[in-house]
Amino acid sequence: MTLILTGSPTRYGEDRFTEDNGFLATVKEELADAVRRRKHMEAAPAILMVSAAPDDRAFTDSVLEGMTLCVRNSGIKPSSIIMLDRRNAAKAPELVRDADWIVLCGGHVPTQNKFLHEIGLKELLKGFDGLVMGCSAGSMNCADFVYSHPEMPGEAADQNYNRWLRGLGLTKLQIIPHYHQVRNFVLDGRRLFEDVIYLDSWRHSFYSFPDGGYILCKDGRETLFGTAWEISNGAMRQICSENQVFTFMNVVFISPHFPQTYSHFCAGLRANGVNVLGIADAPYGELNNELRSSLTDYYQVRNLEDYNEVYRAVAWFAHKYGRIDWIESNNEYWLEQDARLRTDFNVCSGIKLDHIAAIKEKSEMKKYYAAGNVPTARQIKAAEGLQKVLAFAKKTGYPIIAKPDNGVGASGTFKLNSDKELKEWFAAHESNYGAFVVEEFITGLLVSYDAIFNSKMEPVFENNSVFPTPIMNIVHDNLDPCYWTNKTVPAKLAAIGRRTVKAFGIKSRFVHLEFFQLDRDREGLGKKGDYVGLEVNMRPPGGYTPDMMNFAHSTDVFQIWADMVAFDERRKGYGDQYYCAYASRRDSHRYVRSHQEVLARYGADLCMCDRMPAALSDALGDQVFIARFRDKKDIEPFFKFVCEQA
Repeated sequence: MTLILTGSPTRYGEDRFTEDNGFLATVKEELADAVRRRKHMEAAPAILMVSAAPDDRAFTDSVLEGMTLCVRNSGIKPSSIIMLDRRNAAKAPELVRDADWIVLCGGHVPTQNKFLHEIGLKELLKGFDGLVMGCSAGSMNCADFVYSHPEMPGEAADQNYNRWLRGLGLTKLQIIPHYHQVRNFVLDGRRLFEDVIYLDSWRHSFYSFPDGGYILCKDGRETLFGTAWEISNGAMRQICSENQVFTFMNVVFISPHFPQTYSHFCAGLRANGVNVLGIADAPYGELNNELRSSLTDYYQVRNLEDYNEVYRAVAWFAHKYGRIDWIESNNEYWLEQDARLRTDFNVCSGIKLDHIAAIKEKSEMKKYYAAGNVPTARQIKAAEGLQKVLAFAKKTGYPIIAKPDNGVGASGTFKLNSDKELKEWFAAHESNYGAFVVEEFITGLLVSYDAIFNSKMEPVFENNSVFPTPIMNIVHDNLDPCYWTNKTVPAKLAAIGRRTVKAFGIKSRFVHLEFFQLDRDREGLGKKGDYVGLEVNMRPPGGYTPDMMNFAHSTDVFQIWADMVAFDERRKGYGDQYYCAYASRRDSHRYVRSHQEVLARYGADLCMCDRMPAALSDALGDQVFIARFRDKKDIEPFFKFVCEQA
């Protein structure tokens, strides 16, 4: 079933369906699809209208006459148009069965609601695969739990008037139609919005839009078209404008409070009309203001590592808000748990368990690199034993690298320079060497291809960062991390990055792909300057790198990601382009220049000066300075000024 909710399909005084916000085009497209689904051919649709005043024959007949005129004037040629009211209520089952398009007419909400239950329309619509359109009261009665605000004299003053009714259960959305007509309406001496609807909106969300706006509910997604307002918790805010759309989705965001900048992802989602449902182990009061204002709801678990706890949290959200459209953490640590949740709740917008090994285990990555014709370092599983690894090292030459098959970052990575060191490493890891892979050591410049891809595996954003000192060296030798983001992505890197994404089947994700740019020709891998695949990470780059992308490209990657989630496209543009440089200090080191000297020298260029969370400081330092420059030549002097040690 496809559902359209509107106040009126026409603008005031018009005798045809409005074309504003694409309404008429949407009706024609969805009606044609409904007819094809039901009749498997091009045919004239059968229209059934359901009265909101089933016992008022004159009113009902005038509605039928007016809607028939609108339908025909809009270029729609039906095979029949029938009005369902008290006169033919007994035939409701067969009338519903034979209809391609059911129109729930406008009128008095409680009166229509009673009639709908009398004819059992909720049951009759089960399995209906045509088009349903609500008009005014008809749209309101489509809700599972209908908010029937007072509309007739005496109802606002009547303490026994029931404002909450059981509806058809076709949507959870509660709407207030005819915004311009009712916004300043006064009933029984009370202002409808300020004195009635606002008070009823606590712990609820009502959506109001003028005639010409509408909501399309299709394939589990609900999208609002045109100017609209949300009324919730006693306040009203505009959420959409003419010729724009606002997507209702339920997105579960795991651990939205860490890293701290991830609140920006939630803010971007909320700006797009998404219900952002957060799950974390932090008390709600400890969340930052941006995150609290972005979350529709929050569920605190005692331990995010406890899958059963997190599962119950998602189940609670599904019960309260309906189908979950998206589950994401944008964090490598929770990648496997995210995939398990998507599998268990049948969320199809991301990676499920059957594909998790390909992007978590370095040994599995090799198969997909090969499928995409992406060169990578030769590799062997340490589980094959010392003698086979010794033979592998003889073939590749030393040094070689031993690293966890399933792991993130440089932690647990070892550089081995001889047979002696390899044997000692095996002895030291007698109990767990099977969890490692061993690779040939490649020299070159470490670079990243960072991108956001839509569901069609098309990049909606691309970025390139350069890491002159490998992260492994930084962690092992306690060095000061320095790297930069380029103005543009080299064409060869963009090509191999996109090829890698296609090989891995990556859709609807922010990715961080690591490559070596060879510093010399290497047989079997490529020539100097070519790129060799290192790792695929299904997440944004770590630390403040997403912020650096914003500074470099004068954009907002958090919003671009949120637009990809909600609209499957990019809606945020670029501004001026810069090189953005990251230099950090460690608390354990002493430096030639003081903190204040750095601020004085580079204050005009600095975009950020902040502390790195302790959990990330091993790889990214403690005190961070981020600056942007027009010229690449300014990067190295900045690194030296910040990081020169005393």
